[in-house]
Amino acid sequence: MNTMYIGSGDISALMAGKQTQSHTALLQRFVSGVKPYYNAKASPIDACRAGTILEDRYLLTLPDNYFSQYVVQSKGMDVFKCSLDFAKIEGGKVVDFDELKTKSFSDYLELEPIKHDNDLLLSFLKKKHKSYYNQVQEQLYCTELESCNLVFLSVLSYDDEENYSRNIKEGEFIKVRVSRDEKVISAIKERGLIFQQIKDCYYDFQHEESV
Repeated sequence: MNTMYIGSGDISALMAGKQTQSHTALLQRFVSGVKPYYNAKASPIDACRAGTILEDRYLLTLPDNYFSQYVVQSKGMDVFKCSLDFAKIEGGKVVDFDELKTKSFSDYLELEPIKHDNDLLLSFLKKKHKSYYNQVQEQLYCTELESCNLVFLSVLSYDDEENYSRNIKEGEFIKVRVSRDEKVISAIKERGLIFQQIKDCYYDFQHEESV
């Protein structure tokens, strides 16, 4: 069943309380067999459209060995897979990646005073954006890497045409270097165990049916 996976975008729901609506929705999608399709560029929400358009523009700032929306499945627990916004590929392997998050210009200005202090940026990330932090930990688990970049990019306009033609400059984004956090990864794996067991049970049953 092609919906039996937990993607990097599902981690917030996975880590939510088991009685919450988001966690229940994740479980329902997981066993539904109906794979969701998202077209963010056609979203009526300005922030969603801007974020997706600016992803394409950010890619232009990276070297040629970076590839967008690169999918990696965990070797340890194959129920986990992640889509990397920008994966750096060398020798056919992922050696680094950037995860991009857009922020309104006013919110981005909060980070300006600490943009050169990675420790303070990490503290800000854990305090204000715990879901982002957990997401990249799942991605680090899937890729088996030791660290990655989480990138905050300022949104200067919500006009689609302006964003499609925007040339992103170095001072318009801030990179936070995030290292593996084995405690968080263990918690994610623990929460994902029941999903792994469901997947294993389903595929074992499917194999028995075909014999």
